[in-house]
Amino acid sequence: MGAISFAFASKAESLERLARLVTKARVLPLVHFTVGEWETRRGAVLRKIKAAAWGAAPMIVRSSADGEDSEAVSLAGHFLSVPDVEPDDLVEAVERVIASYGDGSGRHRVLVQPMLARAAASGVAFTVDPNTGSPYLVVNYERDGNTSAVTGGKATAQETFYLWRDAPPPADPLLRGVAALARELMALTGREALDFEFASDAEGGLVLLQCRPMVLRAPTASPPSLSPIMARIAQKIAHANRPHPYLCGPRTVFGVMPDWNPAEIVGVRPKPLALSLYRELITDSIWAYQRSNYGYRNLRSFPILIDFHGLPYIDVRVSFNSFVPEDIPEAMAHRLVAYYIDRLIAVPSLHDKVEFEIVQSCYTFDIDRRLARLAESGFSGGEREELKQSLRRLTNRVVHRSEGLWIAELDRIAELERRRGAVLGAEMSDLDRIYWLLEDCKRHGTLPFAGLARAGFIAMQLLDSLVHVGVLAPAEKAAFMAGLDTVSNRMVQDLRALTRGAFLERYGHLRPGTYDILSPRYDEAPEAYFDWQALGAAVPDHREAPRKFTLSLDQMRAIERLIAEHGLELDVVGLFGFIEAGIRGREHAKFVFTHSLSDALVLLGRLGGQHGLSPADMAYFDIAAFKDMYGGCPDIDALLRDTIARGRARHGETLRLALPPLITHHDQVYAFHVPPTEPNFITQKTGRGQVRTPDQADALAGSILFIPCADPGYDWVFSHGIAGFVTAYGGVNSHMAIRANELEIPAAIGVGEALFRQWGAADMIEIDAANRRVQVLC
Repeated sequence: MGAISFAFASKAESLERLARLVTKARVLPLVHFTVGEWETRRGAVLRKIKAAAWGAAPMIVRSSADGEDSEAVSLAGHFLSVPDVEPDDLVEAVERVIASYGDGSGRHRVLVQPMLARAAASGVAFTVDPNTGSPYLVVNYERDGNTSAVTGGKATAQETFYLWRDAPPPADPLLRGVAALARELMALTGREALDFEFASDAEGGLVLLQCRPMVLRAPTASPPSLSPIMARIAQKIAHANRPHPYLCGPRTVFGVMPDWNPAEIVGVRPKPLALSLYRELITDSIWAYQRSNYGYRNLRSFPILIDFHGLPYIDVRVSFNSFVPEDIPEAMAHRLVAYYIDRLIAVPSLHDKVEFEIVQSCYTFDIDRRLARLAESGFSGGEREELKQSLRRLTNRVVHRSEGLWIAELDRIAELERRRGAVLGAEMSDLDRIYWLLEDCKRHGTLPFAGLARAGFIAMQLLDSLVHVGVLAPAEKAAFMAGLDTVSNRMVQDLRALTRGAFLERYGHLRPGTYDILSPRYDEAPEAYFDWQALGAAVPDHREAPRKFTLSLDQMRAIERLIAEHGLELDVVGLFGFIEAGIRGREHAKFVFTHSLSDALVLLGRLGGQHGLSPADMAYFDIAAFKDMYGGCPDIDALLRDTIARGRARHGETLRLALPPLITHHDQVYAFHVPPTEPNFITQKTGRGQVRTPDQADALAGSILFIPCADPGYDWVFSHGIAGFVTAYGGVNSHMAIRANELEIPAAIGVGEALFRQWGAADMIEIDAANRRVQVLC
């Protein structure tokens, strides 16, 4: 910034100085005084306030403590502010604010201002991203703002807006004004990193409520260093939003949660090794081969995951194409994909529920209800019937009791277990073992897993449709899920039944971050995951005992009629056998293929160690370079170090980038609102407890656990008797959602980063899944 000298002092003094300088906002009149002045000259202070023209109006008495809003710490919300103070209550309000300081120092100040009447909006703005130091203006705000909540540091902002510093001014008048005020404050103070609070009055004018230097964990990044990267990302998105000769739909959308949701599996900013492994094992080609095998359109030459300089996104047009049955006519397929994309753009909160709320990808007992949405968008009765018949044929090929496509997948998974043992037992170099573990993992692991995941999804859709048509009650569905004999359920039982060594032999390969070399396996850090000493005692169970699932004779007859009416080629026993096998098979396949992947990660760490590289170094390796090692005879040390150096540098830039979870236009690279997120509530239960995170393994019993994603490696938490859990990412059909259903633990899945941070900052919360509500208790 420029050479202008502006000295920040106390909150009150800084605001007083800025009042004489700012032109893009106004500062409300103010009176401030020290605690010492209040104690020795209280009468004079009160007369000064009374003499002000606003002294008879409602006031706000605000803290301005010594050290508050300093270079080292902001202490936002740490001290008391008292709003709506009438003149007769002024002395009491001042005393309350002083009492909140707690140390008796006479140097603290108290700030008194008139209350802003009829605030139209209020919020907090940061002139750089507070998490990364990158040059984004980040505005958290709400319309019809409560200014006392903002100045007290307790506002629950309803909207978050990001603006790249060099981007054109936003169209919205409020945000355009905030952006102009931000630029002016930066110029006046000579500071690049500021945090200021604002409100908009009834006439639309901005009011500056507070301004302080930001306390940053990361150094600020200058725009020139990121601008070329931003331009390339914007160009990539613009080029992708054109018609493609081999794809239906005129445009695309990019998201972190649809389909093979990378936010849930590897995170929104994975290190290069994790991202490259995910691409190699699933999203480059495996996903498309298996979806085509199951009767959908052939997308085998299209990767589904696009890497925006290290930020992984699903190409939603490619995904939606892959959900169209292969026998749907081309013209209708184009209309379907266009409709699916338009609906997602219109309702972005569905980005983690696309197969449940947007796409029609399988037959269910409530198919007519689901297809009714297409009628509203101009699809004729004949077209809907054609799609219905196509989905029935596709679904019958999957669910058939003896010839269902999923049955052969289980045999392939069993073959992977055999081949893993053969590879590990052979006389091979670590390099050879890594290569064959990953190759086998693709052909005999993730390929059948993708098919079983499809079968598992269809199973859940069929089960849910029985609830929608009224044959099963929600509680009966919950009882069915709770009775499933899945890997995860067996693991909780085996934790008590097996010796420590036997347990780790069976489950030790699991790790919370499936693709992350830095995420310790269970057998590498068992004490971090399990309280072995407490296993002799009962784990506190904060849930009701699950009901046993049984069907009445009337229910069986009703389901038989439904099966006959809908032309599904199985009976009641076969239907529930498929639903159970589909859900179990998906979890079993994941358990098996992750064993090969986990072993490969161990060997990659060992390979790095042979060249003086730590696992932390290897996390920046790109698995694509591994093919050069296996297929040639390069200088492995040089190749490792060069790839890691490039990966580390690139990931450093990745960490500085911010993109919305759903990208609909290339302009959003430079300016975007974080779209609203509709959490997925699981079960009909209520759970209340202290907020905890996985690193607090010794204090999880009875808590509400906050987990970033829904990775199956977190199954260990269910041995600790948690009362509920919240994830930032994950869908209604994710692994952790299924586990919550099985165990009847209330959960809020995929709440988004904003709510995850907001609720996670509380001491205690309650999840009321039946009423789809999370309440902060303290």
